[in-house]
Amino acid sequence: MEHPDQVAEGAGPFVTRVRRRFDDGAVATWESRTARKRGTLSVRAAGHRALQRHADGTTLDRLRRLNAIASSAFTIGGGLFALGAVLTQLSVVGPTAGACVYFAGGLFFNTGGYASLLQTINAPRPAPDGASLRSGRWRWWRYEPSRIDWLSAFVLFLGTLVFGVNLLDSFLQGLTARQVNRLIWAPDIVGCVLFLASGHLAVTEVCHRARPCLCTRSLGWWIVGVNQLGSVLFMVSALAAFTRPDTGSLVNADIADWGTFAGALCFSIGGILQFSERP
Repeated sequence: MEHPDQVAEGAGPFVTRVRRRFDDGAVATWESRTARKRGTLSVRAAGHRALQRHADGTTLDRLRRLNAIASSAFTIGGGLFALGAVLTQLSVVGPTAGACVYFAGGLFFNTGGYASLLQTINAPRPAPDGASLRSGRWRWWRYEPSRIDWLSAFVLFLGTLVFGVNLLDSFLQGLTARQVNRLIWAPDIVGCVLFLASGHLAVTEVCHRARPCLCTRSLGWWIVGVNQLGSVLFMVSALAAFTRPDTGSLVNADIADWGTFAGALCFSIGGILQFSERP
């Protein structure tokens, strides 16, 4: 196969899918999410079914391990957040014990966020021939803001770190309403915004355009959609958790707790689904 004609798709400066047509009629299709999650690209020869070409075995093993870590972390972290919301709503435990459950869940979210970033950094790239994948050496960090998958994973990881600030400050006692809003509520809102931004980038990657799409046969679409719903519910919960300075009470404690519960369940479901999106 020689002299490929190339058609790139995506949104703005981001390329999420590339189709290369060769002189012999074969077509190679690279998608950023498929290459990152499954380590493959598809090649369809003229008159034949599409075949999957895989990265090397070492890279596939790395992707499997990182996927297992990320999916497990989000499943457990979401479960702990949901548990914390139920315990708080039902007043089963005190504020400190509830904060401990949330903080443990936050650590799992940190782990899942960084594992997702590592998966992006170490994803196989298209080879010069346009019909295969090549892999590089293992990296713990790489700065690639021109890649939509890297940017989505990086923003998500930042969001988990900001949530960590919120969760640490929740251990503080004797705060005024203004201090609660500044030290606990504000980081919560910032974390929710980062989660929503990451989710929007992930939707763009899956849909290959800036507008949402309907791709119910795509596992990646379901994962991204469920996680984005969880981010929306987290934002609703955070808005309801604002403390009124004049009364010292939340805008709506029930919405704050049950919004967290529902959003956390979404991330747990997304993590369970992610177990199947692997090489």
